[in-house]
Amino acid sequence: MSRYGRARGKPTIEGRRAVLEALRAGREVERILMYANAQLGPQLREIVFLADQAGIQVEAITRQNLDRTAATKKHQGVVAVVPDRRYAQLEDIILSADHRSEKTLIVILDGIQDPHNLGAIARTVDAAGAHGMVIPQRKAVGITPGAIRASAGALEHVQVAQVSNIAKTIRYLKTMNVRTVGLDADASADYTSADYTTPVALVAGSEERGMSQTVRSACDSLISIPLLGQVHSLNASVAAAIVLYEAARQRRTLNLPSAPLAQTCLTSAPIP
Repeated sequence: MSRYGRARGKPTIEGRRAVLEALRAGREVERILMYANAQLGPQLREIVFLADQAGIQVEAITRQNLDRTAATKKHQGVVAVVPDRRYAQLEDIILSADHRSEKTLIVILDGIQDPHNLGAIARTVDAAGAHGMVIPQRKAVGITPGAIRASAGALEHVQVAQVSNIAKTIRYLKTMNVRTVGLDADASADYTSADYTTPVALVAGSEERGMSQTVRSACDSLISIPLLGQVHSLNASVAAAIVLYEAARQRRTLNLPSAPLAQTCLTSAPIP
């Protein structure tokens, strides 16, 4: 087996935007694999330039070897081979808000299975100025090449903590004066009625089941997003984006630092 085939057992970042954002963020990269004789457009040129600046080897390989190395089918002709992903500690996420003199805003995901949903939520977390994400260690997707690509590289800038139990994590956040708000389709309170100007954690459940009863009970309050059409549910990443930007709007109105978004619990499955 070629060393490119063996690389499949190592973590990778795949796709032009994702690799570019990893380099911009200073992510540790072992090497970059690229199609031989690839036409260097603006993104690939910047990737080669940043890799050269960082002393990272760029290897030109055949399409067959690159396909064998990649974990996804959408690598766009470039793959970065990286060390194991280092997850953040929950305390690091909270401290990052303190260091920026901002009110904490965390998104907690309970049981998200689809890497595209995880990536899309991370992209909004970054865009809306939230401080990080919390995901469970089991029965949920982690930071995979597919999630990184779906995030358009945002996962290279967003701190993500893995925890063993979501409900316990919510209770721990309460001791740190972080209020938790759960998004539940059956909640009577409209999402715009919640106050996101204080330290807040937003909890979103799984695509299929939503939040578990244990997680739902742990939240300080529950909110819902009105659905006025014929469809009776929203994708988890869409729901999270709606609430995150309501939090950003409220903070801008009060002239609060806008980077962090209050944590709001989007009710769904329980967080392990």
